[in-house]
Amino acid sequence: MISYGKQTIDKSDIDSVIEVLKGGWLSSGPAVKTFEDDLNKYFGSKHASAVSSGTAALHLIGQALEWQSDDIVITSPLTFLATANSIVYAGATPDFVDIDPITYTIDPNKAEGKIKSYLKKGKNVRAIIGIDFAGHPCDWDALRAIADKYDLKLVNDNCHAMGASLNGDKHYAVKYADVISQSYHPVKHITTGEGGSALTNDSIIDEKIRRLRNHGMTKAQDQLVNNDGPWYYEMHELGYNYRITDIQCALGSSQLKRLDRFVQKRRKIAEKYNESFFNIDNLRIPKINNVVEHAYHLYPLQVDFKKIGLNKQEFFEKMKKAGINLQVHYIPIHLQPYYQKHYDFSLGDFPVSENYYRNEISLPIYPDLSLNEISLVVNNILRLISA
Repeated sequence: MISYGKQTIDKSDIDSVIEVLKGGWLSSGPAVKTFEDDLNKYFGSKHASAVSSGTAALHLIGQALEWQSDDIVITSPLTFLATANSIVYAGATPDFVDIDPITYTIDPNKAEGKIKSYLKKGKNVRAIIGIDFAGHPCDWDALRAIADKYDLKLVNDNCHAMGASLNGDKHYAVKYADVISQSYHPVKHITTGEGGSALTNDSIIDEKIRRLRNHGMTKAQDQLVNNDGPWYYEMHELGYNYRITDIQCALGSSQLKRLDRFVQKRRKIAEKYNESFFNIDNLRIPKINNVVEHAYHLYPLQVDFKKIGLNKQEFFEKMKKAGINLQVHYIPIHLQPYYQKHYDFSLGDFPVSENYYRNEISLPIYPDLSLNEISLVVNNILRLISA
């Protein structure tokens, strides 16, 4: 069965993990620091805090930015639940802005319009979270200008776009955003099994994230009282156990060495799909802004199900019978019962995202996908479309 996503593990990854298993550290030790240094080097950040998941990174970012109950944080409805959930975790109020119909990322013009509307009502907008959806960077020039104009923090949910570039710059994320979240789940570009990180050039944000990922503790070297010794620690704020292990970080450092290679393979697969589906009736391939190099965490194909005589569920079932597991990314968050109940969202609020969701399927795309498997995917889609 061909899945939509899959990790790529080789002998060097296995050897890196075995080396840690034979050593003296399994939990948070030197491999964590090495991985964080490797992340800083690749992504151009000054600080990297590796944590237990991408969701943990987003949660800690909200806490470090001190979002409060009267704060509003704006993001896109077209993202995984964790993006919006992190706003709720921090006690703030989430609101959404519809996507650009070409890039599928947050629409800056609509974002500014919503901010202006809130300000007229005396509401406090604190931040924007942009999602580099599917691997396509947001319009970060526009978002940065908006954040500066209205004194907002700018967060990049970068989980889909590791290895992408904007204006030829792979370091774009930390250049524009105040803080960046990443995920290293197995279907992402690199994996630590589970894991994530927060990247920033702001030492104050980084210091708080580091404290909060370890129960909010400050160690003896940070503050000694009276005659207490090296065992001494204090807790001044409520933190969490969001630490990552040396085992995971050894795998992460090994994977990061091949990130560029992984992204190149994803781009070649996307090229094959583009060539196969270009100008095919009732199909729409993803578009790319000319200043972007896409990282293709996902290949989102739009299908006009109304015109092909199959609904999405039937399409999925027929592809599964052919040995191909598709996926959908994502059900817009404002359609989730929790968000409708607690924040009064409803169907029709964000029509571009809703239309995208109705038509979207995510095709298999990962570095180990073979040419024969790509052909199987393409031929079965064309067969169903033509039938």
